[in-house]
Amino acid sequence: MALKVIGAGFGRTGTNSLKVALEQLGLKPCHHMKEVGPSLNQIRWFDAASKGEPVDWDAVFENFEAAVDWPAAAYYLELAEHFPQAKVILSVRDPESWYKSTRETIYAVGKAMPYWLKWLIPPVKRLTQMVQRTVWQGVFAGDFENRDSAIQCFNSHIRRVKESIPADRLLVHAAKEGWEPLCNFLGKPVPKTPYPRVNEARDLKLVVLILKLLAWLPVLLAAALAYYLFL
Repeated sequence: MALKVIGAGFGRTGTNSLKVALEQLGLKPCHHMKEVGPSLNQIRWFDAASKGEPVDWDAVFENFEAAVDWPAAAYYLELAEHFPQAKVILSVRDPESWYKSTRETIYAVGKAMPYWLKWLIPPVKRLTQMVQRTVWQGVFAGDFENRDSAIQCFNSHIRRVKESIPADRLLVHAAKEGWEPLCNFLGKPVPKTPYPRVNEARDLKLVVLILKLLAWLPVLLAAALAYYLFL
C-alpha cells in the first residue's frame, strides 16, 4: 500500500483533526505520532531515520494510506519523492497560538519525562531520543524555547513547503476551513457531518502533570525505605 496523502504540517497544527478527517474520507489508517509509540518497529524505523540512516519507507507505511504529524512531517520532501503519486497537505495555524500550544503540550511532555522511566523501559528512552533528534534538535536546532526563533522556523517551513511542492500537488489547509477545500483537493464528496475538532491539549497537559509527579516517585520510595529501616 503506497501513501496517498503526506502531511507536511508541524504537530499542533490540527494534525489530529486532519487524521480523523482523512480516515473519515476513506484514507485509513492514517499514520500519526500515536501510531509510533506503541510499535517497536515504528520506533526503530524513525530512530534510524533521525540518525540519517537509510529507511525502507515502503515498510514503514506498508499499512497506511496517509501520514500526518511528527515524525513523518519531518521527512515530507523525502516522502513526496518516494511516493510521487501522493498529494501533500500542509496544515497551518496562527504561529503565536501554535507556539503556545506546542510549548505547553508536546514539548512539555518531553521535558517532563522522568529519567528513571526511560532507564526502566528502553523503548521509552529510544522514542524520546528519536523525537529529540527529529524535532527539537533537528527541526528547531535546539532553540525551541526561544519563541522568536521557533516561530521563524515555523514560518520558514511553510515557505519551504510551498516552494518545494508543485502547487497542483499541494493543499495549504487550516482546520477552521473545514471540509470543502480538503474534499475538493482529494476529489471526495463533502461529508454531512461537521469537520472533526479534536483537541488533545487537555489530555497532553494531564500527561505532563502525571509525568512530573512520577519524577518524584524514586525520592518518595527512598524516603519510605529510609523511614522503614530507621524506624
